[in-house]
Amino acid sequence: MEEGLRERKKRQTRERIADLAMGLFMARGFDGVTVAEVARAADVSVNTVFNYFRTKEDLFMDRWEEVEDLPSRVVRERAAGESVLAAFRRDFLDALDTRHWRYGLNEGADVFAGMVRASPSLMARMRVLERATVERLARTLAEDTGAGPGDLAPRLVAAQIMDAVRLLSERTIWRPVEGESWAEIAADVRGLVQAAFGLLEKGIGGYAVRQEDRPAATSASIRKPP
Repeated sequence: MEEGLRERKKRQTRERIADLAMGLFMARGFDGVTVAEVARAADVSVNTVFNYFRTKEDLFMDRWEEVEDLPSRVVRERAAGESVLAAFRRDFLDALDTRHWRYGLNEGADVFAGMVRASPSLMARMRVLERATVERLARTLAEDTGAGPGDLAPRLVAAQIMDAVRLLSERTIWRPVEGESWAEIAADVRGLVQAAFGLLEKGIGGYAVRQEDRPAATSASIRKPP
């Protein structure tokens, strides 16, 4: 549906507040900036800020909903005949080639990660986001494969894939700071991606290969004991 004038203005205001807040956070650190200072920079009231963002942490993680849904989107958009694992390997390599932010491979990702690491409240919020992302991915896999409520496979697969992605991202983020060129980093990480997903392939590589007519799991279900 076409975005209406009211919705567009609200979106633009939200984006403006978030962008100004991130500029202040980058300059002074997350804990060194108050919501009142963000409001003054955006020329709005503190109440207006909280109308768009429930907490100060939400100001920092203004793409929360998008980030939480990205892994599920990889599942939904995979090609016919492509397993979930293959889709994530392809998607991570694409992000590596394009330096996309979705896996923290963009320029400046170390700055963002550094601010998170320096703030206990952001660290706690990031852990909540990671858990929420795994849970949403597990629900998507369960819906895609028709898994029953007692089937543990969707949750186990989601956790393994997201752990692999997180470890690969963490292995990459800080390397530019250490003086390595992106060409060197990308070549090495490409090998790490193949190795990591190769290990997972031995265990879950055949899980949730998309069928032409309907989605169905091809691996044995892992269920709770009766």
